[in-house]
Amino acid sequence: MTRTQRRPVVGIIGNMNLINQEYPVHAGGTMNSEAVAQVAGCLPLIIPSDPRFVSVPELLDLCDGFLLTGGRPNVHPSEYGEAETPAHGCFDRCRDAITLPLIRACVDRGQPFLGICRGFQEVNVALGGTLHPEIRDLPGRMNHRMPPDGTMEEKFALRHPVRFTPDGVFHRLMGAEEVMTNTLHGQGIARPGRGIVIDGLAPDGTPEAIYVQDAPGFTLSVQWHPEWNAAGDPVSRPLFTAFGAAVADYARARASAPAPAMARRA
Repeated sequence: MTRTQRRPVVGIIGNMNLINQEYPVHAGGTMNSEAVAQVAGCLPLIIPSDPRFVSVPELLDLCDGFLLTGGRPNVHPSEYGEAETPAHGCFDRCRDAITLPLIRACVDRGQPFLGICRGFQEVNVALGGTLHPEIRDLPGRMNHRMPPDGTMEEKFALRHPVRFTPDGVFHRLMGAEEVMTNTLHGQGIARPGRGIVIDGLAPDGTPEAIYVQDAPGFTLSVQWHPEWNAAGDPVSRPLFTAFGAAVADYARARASAPAPAMARRA
């Protein structure tokens, strides 16, 4: 299979984890791979998000698009000019070192990405925005965190509506001005980054859907978890379908671009 015939490659940002509390792994949820393969129609590739093993230029060359996944660790507050406190939770500085410059490079190049939960927050921070360490502590805000108990179906159940900007990007994509989501997160946007457009809000005013204004590529990001039941959910499916189409377009454009002079002479 040639490069022009293969499925476009989506790099799935992996998370550091411990098996049996002692064996370190870089892992990605199966539901992320299912959504990328079965709905977006792309080849899922889990990325070890650690600058000791991969570099941003290598990832940009290898992958056609990126899925910025959720994860328990939070973006370190020093990345947006604030001091670390207990409310900020745990961190993954290696992932910060990969994803934040990767996002900025993708925005500049027009290389597609889809941000989910932590990935949504990374997009905002990468472009100069800030985060609230704990949404539920703010006056008038709901508790958006995942329930500690219950089955996976119960934990990822639809929890509250998100209302989009009338005739905005998400409204047009979803075909609805308001949708139900399975939002599960502790942190949230405090100050939007450069070019960040908040296109969807929870009932308590928490930003839940964003994109980057005037970016040449696909930059949609959501605070909820569309990878859960992506094939069957009427909100998740169009999001992953649109992402997959954008990745395929990018892959085709890259494959048809003239080869560098050195490569032609080789």
